[in-house]
Amino acid sequence: MKVAKIDQVINGKFLYYGFLAGSKRILENQIELNRINVFPVRDKDTGTNLASTIRSVIDTIKPHKSYKTTIENIADAALIGARGNSGVIFAQFLYGLSNETKNKQVISLSEFADSVKKSIPYIYDAMANPVEGTMITVIRDWSDYLIKHKESVLGFKEVIIKSFHALEKSLSETTAKLKDLSKYGLVDAGAKGFVVFIQGFIDFIINRNIRNIVIESGNELSLVHSDVIDGEPIKYRYCTEAIVKNLNSNTASLKQDLERYGDSVVVAGSNKTCRIHLHTNKPADLFYDLKAKGLITYQKVDDMVRQQEMATKKKWNIALVTDSTCDLPAELLDFYQINMVPINLNFGENHFLDKVTIQPKQFYSLLETEKEFPKTSQINERAFTNLYSHLASHYDAIISIHLSSKFSGTHSNAVKAAKRIEQEFSKPVHVLDSKNLSGALGLLVLKTAQAIEKGGSIESIVDTLKADISNAKIFVSVKDLKYMIKGGRVSRPAGFIANLLGLNPVISMDKNGNSMLFGKTFSQQSSLKKVLQHIEQIGQGKSIWNYIILHAHNFEGAHDLENKMHDITSKKPLAVVDISPVIGMHAGNGTVAVALLFNN
Repeated sequence: MKVAKIDQVINGKFLYYGFLAGSKRILENQIELNRINVFPVRDKDTGTNLASTIRSVIDTIKPHKSYKTTIENIADAALIGARGNSGVIFAQFLYGLSNETKNKQVISLSEFADSVKKSIPYIYDAMANPVEGTMITVIRDWSDYLIKHKESVLGFKEVIIKSFHALEKSLSETTAKLKDLSKYGLVDAGAKGFVVFIQGFIDFIINRNIRNIVIESGNELSLVHSDVIDGEPIKYRYCTEAIVKNLNSNTASLKQDLERYGDSVVVAGSNKTCRIHLHTNKPADLFYDLKAKGLITYQKVDDMVRQQEMATKKKWNIALVTDSTCDLPAELLDFYQINMVPINLNFGENHFLDKVTIQPKQFYSLLETEKEFPKTSQINERAFTNLYSHLASHYDAIISIHLSSKFSGTHSNAVKAAKRIEQEFSKPVHVLDSKNLSGALGLLVLKTAQAIEKGGSIESIVDTLKADISNAKIFVSVKDLKYMIKGGRVSRPAGFIANLLGLNPVISMDKNGNSMLFGKTFSQQSSLKKVLQHIEQIGQGKSIWNYIILHAHNFEGAHDLENKMHDITSKKPLAVVDISPVIGMHAGNGTVAVALLFNN
């Protein structure tokens, strides 16, 4: 396979293979880019973020002879797959390059230099607070060199090769331009990522070895994770990203709105499709407001505090994972460093991450006001693979406990990911089906966390957990059947009759993890009375390890149930919490529930 000699112009196929060669260099340098990442947050993920961004392009686009078509395809794929501050900035550069390229099959050196120069304002406009000494400075300095030599008789090939000296010089100067870099004597990781990318592009210009590039780009290329994350305090906990389509305002206005929620704000793309990036402590509030500005089609939120704890502050050597149907207070999740993976929750075409980008207070408001009933989707295998690989890099073993497999494919995907990670890292990953959810799942997770805290062996902890699963119970008193009817859990004819009769069902779980109708009464008070009588009956000869009161915006009902449970158990509940949105969507507003775990 040969490419015609190109000196004065380049076409789409040349750009395509040059991009692959540059991408290959980034993938090869992930570890080094992660190692030197200290700005804007010392979270050691710049290499991985750039690799993930270009991986999205590699997996999406195909060769095309038109330069304009190719750069558009590259820009679109990069915008969709951009990850992290550096990835979004790189994607915005490509977007600017695409917009400022004329609709031509081939372009000259002069035209290429002009398009690079005109793309610079796109990057500055995308950032709330552009900082010199980063990727944007290196791209601008490179652009200045290209503009200065765009009429050179040397042609495209030679000018691009010689431009590398300008890149190296600009990169070396980043150390002195940023205090955070000079403190450690490092160059900027994002800037080096761009330089490495151009170096790969130049290698292709010199060698034109298309066969090797094609073979290697088709391989399964892993995204590596750094083993070292600085222990410095993190001001904003969540690295937050989203794709928003059909903005009803401009990107500049959106950027200003995002600044109210945190820092490291970047808004790449256009009103039609834009990708946002920021660090914030309130992702749920952010996305609740963002919903009114456009269609949210993708979200990603990384907990930088938990990532930091993995590497520098882990309390124990066994990691614990669950999903967002686990109802436990945030303070307990943080104290025991429990990793919670969010279920996907959609209101129409707007996507949210349960308990991360949507909390109960926002959820129940939308449940009443949105025309479309929400839907959920299981956590995919890739999400578990990414998390388990992070954990396996730092822990000796992993225990992952999830909602009933009868309700979701989440457990199955966790099992698949666990098998892959066990083979790769030679460390045990135990995935267990709780055959339950909500507070019952929460109690199982908490008891496991406390067993890890006490230093038990992985085998003894898992064996105890398996025995505890049958002792976890939950009873949910539904106040209004309309939510179960909307969600399809109860047929409309049956729901109509039940509502007409004023029935209030109680839902529980059987030993296999299926939901079951525990009973039905003519008031919530009556249904709770029936639940309490049943708890007293099954609790004879047993002791309660702990219990949780749950509710869906029914504080009065929860308080009443708490008092009655105290009369029975002579102990206060572990917590009184708003029930998980994923569970509350079917139970609906007004629901109250009690989850309890009996001792073996």
